[in-house]
Amino acid sequence: MLSRLGALLQQAVETREPSVDLLEAFTEHWKGITGYYLEATDESIPARQTDIPWRLRQMLDILVYEEKQRPAGETGPCLEYLLQHKLLETLGTLGKAEYPPGMRQQVLLFFGRVLGQLQHPLLHYLNVHRPVQKLLQLSGDRLGSGTEKEEMQFAAVLCSKIQQDPSLLPYILEGKNILNGRRAPEPPDNPREEGSEHPPGPAASSPPAKPSPPRRDSNLVTCLVGLCRSKKSRVALKARENLLLLAGLSQEAAATCLVRGSALCQLLTGHLCDLYSAVPAGTDPADVLAMDRASWRSQGDGAGAAGFPGKESLAEFLGWLDFLDELVLGAHPLVADAITEAVEEKFFQGILQPQLLQMSELAVLGATAVLTGTVRQLRAPTLLNRLVLFLLGPHRHPETPGDTPHPLRAQLIDRCDHLCDEISLASLRLFEELLRKPHEHVAHNLVLRNLEARAYLQSGPHAPEERGPPETDPEEDGLDLEEDPYFTDGFPDDFGTTKNPSPASAPSGKGQVSEVVSSFLCLVPEEAKTSSCMEEGGYDTYVHDALGMVQACRASAAPWGWPSTPRPLDSCQPRVAFYEGHFLKVLFDRMSRILDQPYSLNLQVTSVLSHLAAFPHPHLHEYLLDPYLNLAPGCRSLFSVLVRVIGDLMQRLQRVPHSRAKLLLVRQQLLGLVPGEQMDHTVLFKGVVVLEEFCKELAAIALVKGPPEGPP
Repeated sequence: MLSRLGALLQQAVETREPSVDLLEAFTEHWKGITGYYLEATDESIPARQTDIPWRLRQMLDILVYEEKQRPAGETGPCLEYLLQHKLLETLGTLGKAEYPPGMRQQVLLFFGRVLGQLQHPLLHYLNVHRPVQKLLQLSGDRLGSGTEKEEMQFAAVLCSKIQQDPSLLPYILEGKNILNGRRAPEPPDNPREEGSEHPPGPAASSPPAKPSPPRRDSNLVTCLVGLCRSKKSRVALKARENLLLLAGLSQEAAATCLVRGSALCQLLTGHLCDLYSAVPAGTDPADVLAMDRASWRSQGDGAGAAGFPGKESLAEFLGWLDFLDELVLGAHPLVADAITEAVEEKFFQGILQPQLLQMSELAVLGATAVLTGTVRQLRAPTLLNRLVLFLLGPHRHPETPGDTPHPLRAQLIDRCDHLCDEISLASLRLFEELLRKPHEHVAHNLVLRNLEARAYLQSGPHAPEERGPPETDPEEDGLDLEEDPYFTDGFPDDFGTTKNPSPASAPSGKGQVSEVVSSFLCLVPEEAKTSSCMEEGGYDTYVHDALGMVQACRASAAPWGWPSTPRPLDSCQPRVAFYEGHFLKVLFDRMSRILDQPYSLNLQVTSVLSHLAAFPHPHLHEYLLDPYLNLAPGCRSLFSVLVRVIGDLMQRLQRVPHSRAKLLLVRQQLLGLVPGEQMDHTVLFKGVVVLEEFCKELAAIALVKGPPEGPP
């Protein structure tokens, strides 16, 4: 009986006509809000302590309930009242006035909830998108204002609506009237137009791209970019996610509007430049590379007492750079190209280039350090391509000593051989990071373009393709060594026969893998070797490391279409004098001085050369890893440079008493097995250690890569 009575009562409630009562309740609540301003006497009472928040919630509930009671798309009397009486316009004005205190927060909440919870499309109405624009103009430019959370919620609702219907974007950004497609006039209560007697300029009638947008052009984009700078990590993250959403809209019209109708590119790049300027000038390159790769999702992770000076600033810069990289990766091509162009113009050319070309060593060191971090950070192909061309230039033809070089490229390469060891080290690290990037132009521009014609080979009947197996007479091999004063002076009697195994079985004059490996392993004489005395990881460790490096290089080079065999000499251009190129010249010059350079610098030089040797291009393999090349007169290869270094080494060791014991002690110091003590010839002994390790690395790379393939 009771259940039947309850059902009858529920039916009676549901059959009542709600429209009149709802409209009356809706207007009553609105009058209660406006009446507060007529009756209130204490202007200091916060809005949350008045009945305004409650009345706004009641109005929202009525609008939502009314919509559910009506067919889809039909406007109810309460919504019509809100639109016809411009309630949102009035609320926007009250929020701007911030009276009572905290009113802006309440207005933002109401706007966001109305737009988010009502299914009826509202943003097309002039009486909706115009107050929305005004409210956006008050948001996103006052960091720490106390309303950032509400501003973000409001902006997120707008982005969600735009994602559902991208045609809304122009009306949010530009204020177009849905009826005639013309920009809606802005009322005089715009903060930049108060008290102005002059009519708006041309920007008020059209939405051109603006390099420095005036305040009245603040919109959803400026709001989101401003909120990206919030110290509240969740607000900043949400703002970045919504910018990614807008930039990724697939409709070309929306992308065009975003590029031309907003200052998106200028704002993003401007903030990048500001963050870069905040990084201390003397940032240590080692500190930059020691940092974990920044993520745009992690804000403030660079802070902390354990960091180095300027770590927080550097982390913020790299985090924002990572966000731009992510933005370009996922954006519509029009948006991606526009952002990339702005980054190149404002940051690469406007900020980086002047700093990299200046004379101050401290500034150059810091700029090179941050540039290295920038190279490591980028993944987006369009951004990476612009950066590579900016640093190296577009040239792909072979270099000649008299070339007019790309100024920045020439400067950066020269600094690999700078008088200041720190600058040389930082510059070499920069090029190693460039070589790690999946961009074919780096290896081609720096090295490969000079190896295309294989002009480093002796031309004529003794060219590798045409000669038979090399002579195997050991006496003739010894004669060749004796004729090179750099090679034999001070060598043990058996060095000539152990260094270069007979390549009798080598096809087409090229050494078999085992012979090539032996050539590098036996290059350093036994009296200069110390690794076998230390019970280290052994040769397998080098093979394991080489395998990882070669596989990474192969993966990067897979899309580049490199040949698998060297180019036949008869198809090359007429023979010209070989020039190894600026980059290899500097590396080989550095390598030839390995016995006189700091340990860290030697490690970096050999690291770059090892990376080049690991690339799967047949010309690089031949030039850097084949000990049996018939070099053209005046040419040098990596192996020939090493041979001359060994010759110099043996002469020096003979002049140092107890050199073997001292060399062993230096290796123990480098491994941390004994305390480091300064002694004579320490630089020399450390150079020998690096030389031995480098020869093992090259042998391991040659072993992993396998035999060089001859030309077809």
